[in-house]
Amino acid sequence: MSSEIFNKSIAELAALLEAKAITSVELTRAVIARTQAVEEKVKAFNSYDPADALAQAAASDARRADGQARGPLDGIPIGIKDVIAVTGQPLTASSKMLANFVSPYDATVTQKLRQAGAVIWGRLNLDEFAMGSSTENSAFHTTRNPYDLERVPGGSSGGSAAALAAGEAIATLGSDTGGSIRQPAALCNVVGLKPTYGLVSRFGLIAFASSLDQIGPFTRTVEDAAIALQAIAGHDERDSTSFKVEIPDYRAALKTKKGPWRLGIPKEYFGEGLDPEVAAAVQKAVDYYRSLGCEIKPVSLPHTEYGVGVYYIIATAECSSNLARYDGIRYGHRSTEAKDVVDLYFKSRAEGFGPEVKRRIILGTYVLSSGYYDAYYLRAQKVRTLIRQDFLNAYKEVDAIITPTTPTPAFKRGAKADPLAMYLCDVYTIGVNLAGLPGISIPCGFSSGGLPIGMQLIGQPFQEADLLAIAHAYDSKHDWSRKTPNL
Repeated sequence: MSSEIFNKSIAELAALLEAKAITSVELTRAVIARTQAVEEKVKAFNSYDPADALAQAAASDARRADGQARGPLDGIPIGIKDVIAVTGQPLTASSKMLANFVSPYDATVTQKLRQAGAVIWGRLNLDEFAMGSSTENSAFHTTRNPYDLERVPGGSSGGSAAALAAGEAIATLGSDTGGSIRQPAALCNVVGLKPTYGLVSRFGLIAFASSLDQIGPFTRTVEDAAIALQAIAGHDERDSTSFKVEIPDYRAALKTKKGPWRLGIPKEYFGEGLDPEVAAAVQKAVDYYRSLGCEIKPVSLPHTEYGVGVYYIIATAECSSNLARYDGIRYGHRSTEAKDVVDLYFKSRAEGFGPEVKRRIILGTYVLSSGYYDAYYLRAQKVRTLIRQDFLNAYKEVDAIITPTTPTPAFKRGAKADPLAMYLCDVYTIGVNLAGLPGISIPCGFSSGGLPIGMQLIGQPFQEADLLAIAHAYDSKHDWSRKTPNL
């Protein structure tokens, strides 16, 4: 058994488990040992429970011994971002507001992973209430990039990306509101998939911006992303935005969908602010697709320039509305200093929320206020429709769109203290959420300083099978995602 077993893919480990070359208990012990060895450096977790994980692993081994194995995820340790509910586990959103909250129920995705036999492993750090691009906004600690501990892992799902890159989990779940899966995946050299809005249930996800949030997997390979998506996708009556759509066999589609494809290059994504090394790495990937016989076409997404502005109106408005429930009355942080009920509201929220969350609540409350609703929120929703239409027009000519995932490789902690500079980190990922489309980030190289670079592929609504096949055509023939950090 390899000492580096924690760096293997789901597909490889599933084959070893099936062949009885390893047990789930051995695998889970290796992941726990790795976590205990490197977690002090990486700080990816908010909490974890080795005894609980080993009990789940033992149950998986017992099922397998009885011939009742449940598929490729049975016995695989999967980490969960700390905004997704897991029964009996802390659910903090990395906020003082929920520091002592324990979830009384499972999110739908957690239930589905349990049904697939996965070992639910630990609660992963994030920017508070998923608001940020660097995991520096966590109320507990800043997660570090395993490739350079002085740098950020991205955000808001920084803990999910860093834990996987560091070998502290075999796969993880995150949530993506404006790039929070794809951006950290790019900065940490892993695969990150944001599914079409409505494909994966949001029941049990702490809401940030309900019309933008989507849960998705972080994995080592595109094949693993297909396996993970298979487990968590599907309609859920408990989520009113969940879509009824037939779920194909995503893993099988990797072999059956062969291309060549028509791939679009949007000129708006290759301009000012793009690091030359990132541009060169993505261009090399485009050249590889061309060598496969793919038709590479320039496309235009003319409303791209409004994306960041539109996003920070809609997302903050929805965050202001969603976070109104944290009032110090029913659950969450409750101030002990309050003189009366109004004072209790004020003090509980002032003490419980961090600066970035407060900033967004104030922004959102302003754009929803009387006299400004039409000028800001309504207008932003109209421009959002135009942004979606840009993509749909492009898809009349191409099957998918290729862009960089991030403008630069990972930056140093504290380098983007200005909120606007931080918001611009998501310039290439935001449009996908505004348009409700699927997007995937896959590793495509390293900078001269040894930092990971990611490429984003944007697909058509509910066409994840095609998107994954296009991504797999590159990922399966390049070993970028097989490189691991030296911790």
